[in-house]
Amino acid sequence: MNFSSKLIEEAVEAFATLPSIGKKTALRLVLHLIKQEAEISEQFADAILRMRKNIKECKKCHNISDHDICSICKDPKRDASVVCVVETIRDVMAIEDTGQFRGLYHVLGGVISPIEGIGPTELNIESLKERVQKDGVKELIMAISPTIEGDTTIFYITKQLKELDVKVSTIARGISFGGELEYADELTLGRSIIARTPYRLNNG
Repeated sequence: MNFSSKLIEEAVEAFATLPSIGKKTALRLVLHLIKQEAEISEQFADAILRMRKNIKECKKCHNISDHDICSICKDPKRDASVVCVVETIRDVMAIEDTGQFRGLYHVLGGVISPIEGIGPTELNIESLKERVQKDGVKELIMAISPTIEGDTTIFYITKQLKELDVKVSTIARGISFGGELEYADELTLGRSIIARTPYRLNNG
């Protein structure tokens, strides 16, 4: 792709680093911004800079937040005795869109995957255990994508918590094996949470 301007080329390269944005799409976005008033481009850039500089991770559930504790964790109407355990922040958003869950969340930051070099210590598992011990959590809903890595993660966490007085359940398998929560439709995902089932360790 040939550019008549080094500035445009650099802007295109920057946009193209974003997920699912190829060079042609990046060029369309850059040309769109050029056509706008300078104030609009400045607001766009300022919003990204302020977000990157000021965004925080909730100290309790590891969700993204404007403050040290996110709005979900601070909501007194939420049932703090039920915690939905998810892989990513996007899963929190997907479940919230269903309107079917009124408990709290815990974002693991991924799943156990030896192939990718991700072990239990790379995930927010220890802080989950602390929440169960200190915050009166009665049930953990494992809303983790039904993959081999996801099942391994659920098994590991359940084993770590087996001495504690907490119920562990998994979402109903309305989500196909190998599927990801963020791509499930709201109705299916909502029903999967409502129809969750107890998780049992198979000790052989």
